[in-house]
Formats: sequence, C-alpha cells, structure tokens
Amino acid sequence: MTLDARIPSGPIEQAWDKARFDMKLVNPANKRKHNLIVVGSGLAGASAAASLGELGYNVKCFCFQDSPRRAHSIAAQGGINAAKNYPNDGESIYRLFYDTVKGGDFRAREANIYRLAEISNHIIDQCVAQGVPFAREYGGTLTNRSFGGAQVSRTFYARGQTGQQLLLGAYQALERQVHARTVTMIPRTEMLDMIVVDGQARGIVARNLVTGKFTVHIADAVILATGGYGNVYYLSTNAKGSNATAIWRAYKRGALFANPCFTQIHPTCIPVSGEYQSKLTLMSESLRNDGRIWVPKLKGDKRPPNEIPEGERDYYLERRYPSFGNLVPRDVASRNAKAVCDEGRGVGKTGLGVYLDFSEAIARLGEKTIRERYGNLFDMYQRITDEDPYKVPMRIYPAIHYTMGGLWVDYQLQSTIPGLFVLGEANFSDHGANRLGASALMQGLSDGYFIVPYTVGNYLATNKFAKVDESHAEAQSAVAIAQQKIDKLLSIKGKRTVDSFHRELGKILWDYCGMARTAEGLEKAIGEIRVLRDEYWRNVTVPGSGDDLNQSLEKAGRVADFFELAELLCIDARDRNESCGGHFREEHQTPDGEAQRDDEHYSYVAAWGYRGRDAAPELIKEPLEFHYVHPSQRSYK
Repeated sequence: MTLDARIPSGPIEQAWDKARFDMKLVNPANKRKHNLIVVGSGLAGASAAASLGELGYNVKCFCFQDSPRRAHSIAAQGGINAAKNYPNDGESIYRLFYDTVKGGDFRAREANIYRLAEISNHIIDQCVAQGVPFAREYGGTLTNRSFGGAQVSRTFYARGQTGQQLLLGAYQALERQVHARTVTMIPRTEMLDMIVVDGQARGIVARNLVTGKFTVHIADAVILATGGYGNVYYLSTNAKGSNATAIWRAYKRGALFANPCFTQIHPTCIPVSGEYQSKLTLMSESLRNDGRIWVPKLKGDKRPPNEIPEGERDYYLERRYPSFGNLVPRDVASRNAKAVCDEGRGVGKTGLGVYLDFSEAIARLGEKTIRERYGNLFDMYQRITDEDPYKVPMRIYPAIHYTMGGLWVDYQLQSTIPGLFVLGEANFSDHGANRLGASALMQGLSDGYFIVPYTVGNYLATNKFAKVDESHAEAQSAVAIAQQKIDKLLSIKGKRTVDSFHRELGKILWDYCGMARTAEGLEKAIGEIRVLRDEYWRNVTVPGSGDDLNQSLEKAGRVADFFELAELLCIDARDRNESCGGHFREEHQTPDGEAQRDDEHYSYVAAWGYRGRDAAPELIKEPLEFHYVHPSQRSYK
C-alpha cells in the first residue's frame, strides 16, 4: 500500500483555501438524503455532529455516557491556543505553526499543522459567539496566558474549566440540531465493530450498555471522534471510561494505526499515592505560568519545603533552560522531573514528586489574583491531598496524559478505509511526537466545526453508494463477531478480575515503554504482554451476563483491545531507533540528555496494518517533508 496524504500543491498559506475550492459540494436537497454516523460526543464529535446537522444531513451521534456533557473533553483545564495576537507580543499564524512543528519534534505534516494554526482564530470567534465565558481583561477584551513550548501568550481560557465551557458551547449547538431533528442522539451505547461493504465504511455495530442489545446502524460515512488510548497504561489522567475500542476495531477492519508509541507524559499531575490507585489527577499546565518548579539540592533532604532555604533549592528547569524556564514543552519538563527524582532528590513519601511553588507569585501578585486565575485547581488539589497550596507548594509528577498516535488520516481526515473519517485525539495528524499544551481543544474543534463538514461532503459527492441495510451479510457477520467475543469473555470464569490484569499490563507499559525506553526493555515488554494476554483469555472472570447493565463486561472487552494495542505500541517504539518528543530511547540522547532524532532514517509517519492475530503487523511509511520549518535539534535554552 502507498499512502497518499492528499496534501494540496502550492504555497502552504493557500493550501486549505485551494483544497476547499477543489472539493465537490452536495446541494441542500441532496444532503437530506445522506445518513452519517458520528461516534463520540466530546469536542470533536459534538462539533462535527452539530455542524453536519446544521448543513442538513441526517446524523446519528453515539456516546457511551448518559449525556454528551460527560465526554472527557470536560476535563481539559488550562486553555485553547489561537493566533489572535491580542497581547501584541509577536504571535502570528506562522509562529503558532512553527512552535507546533518544533514542539512535535518534526514528526508531523506541515500542511496539517499550518491549517490548524490558520483555523485557530475562527474557533475563538465561534466559541465567543456561542457564549463561552473566556477570561477577560478589566476593559472587557479577551485575555491570554502562556503555555509550555511558546514564548508568547496565545492561550485563551475560562479559569481552570476551559474544556467544560467549550463542551457546553458545542453541546448547545448539538442539542439545537437534536431539537431540529437533524441529529439523533444515542447515549449509553458502545461501538463494537465497523461494517465495511465493498471497501467502504457503511456503518457500525453497537451495543446498548443498559439492555445488552446489539443494533446495526447503516450510513454513507462514519466519523470516529472517540478520543485517545492513554488508559492502556491503566494509571493515566483520562476518565476511567475512556477507551480505544472504536479505533482498534476499525484498525482490525483495515484502517492503519499511525505512531502508536507517541504517547504524552504530562509533567503536572498529582503523584501516585498507593498501589491500588485507579487513576491520576491532572493539575493544569497553566499552573506553570506562575508556579516555580524545584527540588532540594541535596539528595535525601526530607525537610518540609518551607524549611528549605532559597539557596538550597534547585529550580532545575530555570537553571537548564533559561530562555523558557518552567514553560518548556511537556516532554522536556517530564524527563527532567524524572531525572532529578532518579538522582534521589524527589519529594514526598515515595520520592516521586517535585514541588510546584506559588509563594513567589502570591507575594508578587497577591493571593486574590492567584485565586482568580487558578482557584478551582487549588481547591481540587486541596480536596485530594489535604494540603493547602496557598501555604505549601504542590507536589507534582509526570503521568500518562494524551496520545499523539491514532488512526492514520490524510489531509481530508479520511482513514485508509474510504468513508471512515477520524477526528481529534482519535487520529494521529497534528501533533507529531509531542503535543503542545492547549492544542488538544484546538484540534478537536478545528476538525469538527471547520474541516470535516467540507471533506465529508466531498466524499459523498464523489462516490456512489450501493443499497445496504441491517440484513446485509457484512452487517450480520460483524454482529456475530461482536457477540462471539462477549460470549467468550463470559464463558471463561477464571480467577482474576479484569482490573488486576489491566493494572499489571499498565505496569509493564509504564516500566518499559513510559518516559524512558530501551531496545532490551521493549523486547521484554512485548514478551510479557503476550504471556499476560494468553493468561487473560484463560483466567479472567467476568461476573453477570450480557443481557443487562454489566460494567465488568464493558471493561473486559476494552482491556482485551488494550492488550493488542499495547503490543503494537511496544513494537512501534522498538522499531523507531531514535528519540523524538515523548518517545525517548535511552540509547539515543545528546551528551546533555536531550532527545536525539535520526532524520535520515526516521523522518516518516509509521502506519501499521493489521494482518491477523498471530501475524506481525505491516509497517507502511509516509515520508515527511519539511519546506518551511527545517528540522533542527530542538533547543529551549
């Protein structure tokens, strides 16, 4: 297979305009004749369903939560990037484009990133018109704050609730179309397989999570907006329900999976406190604007932080990266936190933590100002840790957060299965090996509001669709496969819980394919994952039945997919003999400990194809070309 990204020719500044003009259109009367499926109702899914419904298509939107308002997008805290340049500090579309290419360590397509930067300004206008309560200056103008990987203030925010407020805006747009009957909302339903007819995505098999009933849904195109796969690590900042089943089942139907090893470690999370902790809590990266990160200079210094004099503190990010200081990108901040903890200078009972200290900011700006900027984040930290961050520094440590890998898509967000479009974190396209903070919300809304309404229309206008209904052989085959998997899980009746297997899988991944990776460790991880997966299918216990609400059964299917995804993730990490962004191979680093890329051999997107359960996946490479931002050793010093 040869991958065609369908990147428009000509100057990058004109690429999206040219692409839109060249796309075929569907006239309003014909739009009513087309049925579309959107799986996921977070920012990408809700905005896509709302926009497509507004255009007149018949849309079904699915989510496994009881309401679109419970999508994981609600958890995003810090902000959304845009190139408005309101502070007049040197921002531009080109600078946002440049910072994103550089921040991703030159492992993403230039054309996609430039389009994202270009659309970013429209997103802010759209959300303001929806009533999203962005923070404002005293005079009423929108204000901005800084985020990692940039020296300009480009991040719009609503205190520490930016994701929630943006999701409410998209939710209102979605519900408007539900009321207009262009969108049918189907909650508490999980996609379990993709229906492919004559090489085209023509529908999904879904299971009602309350009744256990299977349903078949047929459409002319399918849009997946189901988020990332960070929960493959068990402990992550993701909601416990977040999973990879939709994109994984699409992968097994022929969609390529790109760059699975590009997983992001967020540097600002509350540290693990016990062996049986089930998830981690994110503290927004925006806190690094005013908080200073430090550890004691002396190994084993266990004094309370307020008893350690200024001269005995190591503000290690400010020392190593004077130009960016605490605002270095997430991968750089995370590796440095791990390094000082590995030296024995970590804080807290486990020694896996560093301080995020606001004492200087409070003295300079006053507690009232800090409360206005970060109050809900401080309150959340205090409720979880029983420590008052206004009086003592927060303790933070890196944790699995976002996944830059996902299903491969071309410039039009279409996967290698015609008619299957993939949006937001579920695709791989816009961040390379490391996502800059505050860019996830930007990508989700860009894909949903401003890109897929054009590209789906072009697909519908340029293809013919055979008549397919729920009785089609491919649909019934997909239902049978989904049912067989559930019957198998229920029949095992082993002695170990799903969570115990998931926890063990996550530890293998974190130890060998987490912040640091080696060829030897990855080989070991692949072997251990295979052994554990075999035991899973012999010894897992799933109580209850498949005929009603059964959350153990839900988790069992998702963890089964995680086992297969974890193996591919490690294979991809083993195959990429370089360090770049969040993928840090210990064998490939500069003398001062920075990631060392190998542009000669690895300047490509690694897209993997499924070839069967016991066959090695097929690697298909999409070469990356850089005409505007030429690859260089990243430096934030």
